[in-house]
Amino acid sequence: MRENSSSGGFAGRALSWLLPFLVISAAYLYTFPQANIFYAGIVLLHALGGVLTAILLIPALFRLLREGSFVACAGWLLVGAGALLGIILIKTGTPRTEWKWLYFHIVISLIGVGLLIADKLGRRGWLSTNTATSVLRTAICLVMIAGIGYGARYVREGWQTRGRIQNPAMSPDNMNGEGDGPEGAFFPSSAQVYGKQKIPSKFFMESDSCKRCHEDIYNQWFSSAHHFSSFNNQWYRKSIEYMQDTIGTKPSKWCGGCHDPAVLYAGLMDTPIKQIVHRPESQAGLGCMMCHSIANVKSTMGQGDFYLEYPKLHELAATQNPVARSLHDFLIRLNPEPHRRVFLKPFMRTQTAEFCSSCHKVHLDVPVNHYRWFRGFNEYDNWQASGVSGQGARSFYYPPKPQQCADCHMPAEASKDAGNINGFVHSHRFPGANTALPTANEDDAQLKLTEAFLKSGALTVDIFALSPAQSPLQAAMKAGATSQSELATTFAVGEEAETKIAPGTGGEVVPVTAPLNVVQPALRRGDTVRVDVVVRTKKVGHFFPGGTVDAYDTWLELKGTDDKGQTIFWSGMVEGDGKGPVEKGAHFYRSLQVDAHGNPINKRNAWATRAVVYVRLIPPGAADTVHYRVSIPENAGNKITLHARLCYRKFSWWGTQFSFVGEPDEKSGREVTPDYDDRPFVFTKSIRGVSAKEEEIPELPIVTVAENEVTLPVIAHSAAASTPKTIVRKDEWQRWNDYGIGLFLQGDLKGAAAAFQKVTEADPNNPDGWVNIGRCAVQEGDMERARAVLEKALALSPNLARANFFYARVLRADGNYEGAAARLRIVLGQYPRDRVALNDLGRILFLQRKYADAVTVLQSVFTIDPEDLQAHYNLMLCYNGLGNEKLAKEHEARYLRFKADESSQAITGPYRQSHPEDNNERQAIHEHISVPLAGLTSKHFKTAASAAGASK
Repeated sequence: MRENSSSGGFAGRALSWLLPFLVISAAYLYTFPQANIFYAGIVLLHALGGVLTAILLIPALFRLLREGSFVACAGWLLVGAGALLGIILIKTGTPRTEWKWLYFHIVISLIGVGLLIADKLGRRGWLSTNTATSVLRTAICLVMIAGIGYGARYVREGWQTRGRIQNPAMSPDNMNGEGDGPEGAFFPSSAQVYGKQKIPSKFFMESDSCKRCHEDIYNQWFSSAHHFSSFNNQWYRKSIEYMQDTIGTKPSKWCGGCHDPAVLYAGLMDTPIKQIVHRPESQAGLGCMMCHSIANVKSTMGQGDFYLEYPKLHELAATQNPVARSLHDFLIRLNPEPHRRVFLKPFMRTQTAEFCSSCHKVHLDVPVNHYRWFRGFNEYDNWQASGVSGQGARSFYYPPKPQQCADCHMPAEASKDAGNINGFVHSHRFPGANTALPTANEDDAQLKLTEAFLKSGALTVDIFALSPAQSPLQAAMKAGATSQSELATTFAVGEEAETKIAPGTGGEVVPVTAPLNVVQPALRRGDTVRVDVVVRTKKVGHFFPGGTVDAYDTWLELKGTDDKGQTIFWSGMVEGDGKGPVEKGAHFYRSLQVDAHGNPINKRNAWATRAVVYVRLIPPGAADTVHYRVSIPENAGNKITLHARLCYRKFSWWGTQFSFVGEPDEKSGREVTPDYDDRPFVFTKSIRGVSAKEEEIPELPIVTVAENEVTLPVIAHSAAASTPKTIVRKDEWQRWNDYGIGLFLQGDLKGAAAAFQKVTEADPNNPDGWVNIGRCAVQEGDMERARAVLEKALALSPNLARANFFYARVLRADGNYEGAAARLRIVLGQYPRDRVALNDLGRILFLQRKYADAVTVLQSVFTIDPEDLQAHYNLMLCYNGLGNEKLAKEHEARYLRFKADESSQAITGPYRQSHPEDNNERQAIHEHISVPLAGLTSKHFKTAASAAGASK
């Protein structure tokens, strides 16, 4: 290139040096993007060199074209076009929307350089004897350039595969092995900072610096629950103030790792938060830098199990110096790749759920609760094991394609922000279920979006079946069904674990009439009937409700009114004219926990939990069947309308009162310790200084998530009773399936099997009905029945994973371990990350005394969840079989750590005796009755939903 341009004087000589520099700097910039001063300097020099090249080419290009060969002329034209396009890109920058022009600039410039190299080599005599050799020489040069480009691309994209979220082979045997340990500045949070340094608070408080390029995203975040995660959230603020008053500041760091970055990582959380609650650091919430500075997620064990990194150039981005700030922004627009690599790690997009698990899954242990390990809320594991993730083999339903957290909670929103993809960005409003914060903040737009999200069809309600009411004694006998695993954890257990359901002790199945809207059975005055309402999760990727399920009001309301305006039944009524507490006998979806003295956990004091009264949540792609005992009064009109609503209030009425004006009644003389709080609380504290827009207790809206209504005729008591009748239609098979799922999950196995039988009648070629009858039979221990129906399912769909899974259970009960293992391998061939299937296969291999093979299978469970109880138990047995006492003890220690304290259930006895409604709700199979209705009519009372609407 130098020879070709040497005759051009200064311009020629300059071009002979500039072109090699541009090629080398371009190769470096493209191949090794880095966020440091040296790289930024090369970006500027490359841009400057490109401008100089363009300027020098203007007077020299005509001469070069006149004097050069055809190949050289083509090369210089392409280089000139690349230089011109480069100048345009300096003006526009190279965001995603300009990538096509960036790559066009790179390609034509490289081809031009390749042609110039070929021309230079030809003038030196290499492959220049004739036209054919010249073409060959040019082709070789272009291929070499292409090969170097491919290699650069390979190295550049290799970054995408680094930093994947992977679980450790062995979890710690106690909490002291998590994070930086007891001596760490942030412990008992698992969060760590590279270099064990503290991070200045201002780093987490300068989200407005991101606004310059991402204004839409900034405005979305500003209204989000993430922004109000810290002490600018009165509910959270009160819980931490109460926690620190009761057990000190250090345990509260367990919360701070995810909620309070500007406080915790700057070393401020050793100070009682009451002393600094109004400082800017305490009001910052989760800013952009919190999530986007996470450099590595260490596992899916949660509670901040990540490494934060303090970006070296952050102060340049946030500087108030206009020159430095403009230079920073110019460099990012010109080459945003280093910025993207710092703030958008590959796992944030390809492993979204695992990334989110770092804060949306928690456990507590001795340093926090002065007790032992137990699971707190957990959105990840039940998603991972469900059909929604595409990783669970045994789900009742599967969506058209697997979904991750961001598919629901970060939907695409139109934006022209930098980094948009085809005019859309992922919404940073993070739509979810938090209606409390926008209510307290008087943010109508965020509240409207949240309510719309809740009402978007994620759940359905179906008033489905009717049957003669059993006597209370019979109902009590049938209510013997209990979900053992739920009573041994503070959070529900779904498809991620083997839930052991003890079947009810009832006898024959009571005939039902269903579906009610189709059959329209008549109700006789004076009769008592059982009405069954089905709640189904349709577009929910985790348990419903999710999150801190000890704090919400989520319940099913059923109200019956006749055509004379009389209210004849009401369960789930809200007291205080629709603004107060929910009546105690309602069907709740929540976790009800008690402390060591049997006081309810109602102050967000999960660290004091010692036992669980009940947990009722609906898994993803599943259902709950709720039973109501409805008496038809003698003076009822000629029609009765039943209206069911699934109601949601973000925080319970009591919890909101406590958070804003609650204080202990010190006159009582009752004691408080880390294990219990016997003090009564009164709502008399001054409301001044609360973290809300106005100094008043907000009235949280009650949202109707889903509803259903059916109207039935009423006849005289002397008329003949309606004969039970069912109508089965192929297009309504899911209604029967949902009904059966709800019965199955509460232990009414015979009732569930009868419902699933209707599915087979609706469509004999649908394997789901046969599979679900098989589930019931396996759970009941009727393996012959299970074999028959599962073989029908397998005849219809031989590779259906869930059919093979339950058939493996049948073969295992036969002692046919080889056959069972073969079936499980079919399952795992389709769903290699199904933990229950892996544990089952490992157990079978153990029973065959193939200990080494069992160890290999069981260890793979820890790649999914290092805290899996069954895997640790079976590995303990396997290593004992292998004579490896050391490893057997290691897994025994973890099994004992993660195993729930069954004896703690004794604590619930006195509570259940004094709270009969909660004791009723604890039973897996139970009925709900109406609140007293003396003088009650629909004109005098509002339903929860209508009250919520009126309160607006």
